[in-house]
Amino acid sequence: MSILVYIENVEGALKKSTFESLSYAKAVADLTGETATALSIGRVSQDELNKVGQYGIEKVIEVDNNDLEKFVNQAYASVIADVAKSMGATTVILSNSFSGKGLAPRVAAKLGAALADGAIALPTISGVTWQIQKTVFSNKAIATEELHEQKKVIALTPNSFEAKEAAVAVTIEKYEPQLAPNDLSTVIKEIVRATDKVSLPEASIVVSAGRGLKGPENWAMIEELADVLGAATACSKPVSDAGWRPHAEHVGQTGLAVSPNLYIAIGISGAIQHLAGVSASKTIVVINKDPEAPFFKVADYGIVGDAFEIVPQLIEAFKAYKNN
Repeated sequence: MSILVYIENVEGALKKSTFESLSYAKAVADLTGETATALSIGRVSQDELNKVGQYGIEKVIEVDNNDLEKFVNQAYASVIADVAKSMGATTVILSNSFSGKGLAPRVAAKLGAALADGAIALPTISGVTWQIQKTVFSNKAIATEELHEQKKVIALTPNSFEAKEAAVAVTIEKYEPQLAPNDLSTVIKEIVRATDKVSLPEASIVVSAGRGLKGPENWAMIEELADVLGAATACSKPVSDAGWRPHAEHVGQTGLAVSPNLYIAIGISGAIQHLAGVSASKTIVVINKDPEAPFFKVADYGIVGDAFEIVPQLIEAFKAYKNN
């Protein structure tokens, strides 16, 4: 028995959530006394694959097939399941990312495994039964799921488990998958990146703004603050509905759910629909001139004041800090 952890990449570079998944897999392996092996699908350099060893995983199975150069849900799920079967893995771990949310149930179905998606902590193990915590009701509560099947698939929520370095030497083994025609029924011809900014789902820091900014012409200072912090930009639903910002930046119950280490909300009142998508953030800072804004009730830090006065001062302060 062993553990297989799928490692995601973007254009050949391993994602930050991958290092969290690797650390989680190493910790689970330490609990069970098993070994953990990483699986890479797609074109990833040897230098990138060697990074796996920084997180205590000694072996990488590399699948570099022309048909799998671009992410295809069905095909990737088949490869993960096939590799898991070939190595006798009883546990598959992946990130509960955008692609992971599509992969996890497919892999579980192919393996006849129990599925825990959105895990936020290490399992409590009692024989074959594992108890795993996950957030529910838009992060307002924590549920404990019991997995009773011998085989298990766990999708780890990004930013819920710290990546911990434990360097070991790595061996890389190539694997040639056997793909069925149905696995490749979807063909992705081209991927066009809309922006070169920090990816919102992957961001450790998010700077978000709402209607308090009064109009799209005032977003330059939000983008400047994000640039200084190395952050992604986001917005509330009314802002994207008004066309001030692209819908891809909309966070909340009907938009993206994010869980950065730091979420800075500027000129956002904090409607319950918005909080549903951001309440998993580790630290929330709210800037609003309305001291009765609901967002202050869930904020870790709050500044009551005019964003047009506060944000420029923050930008200058962060610039001065970085220059020193």
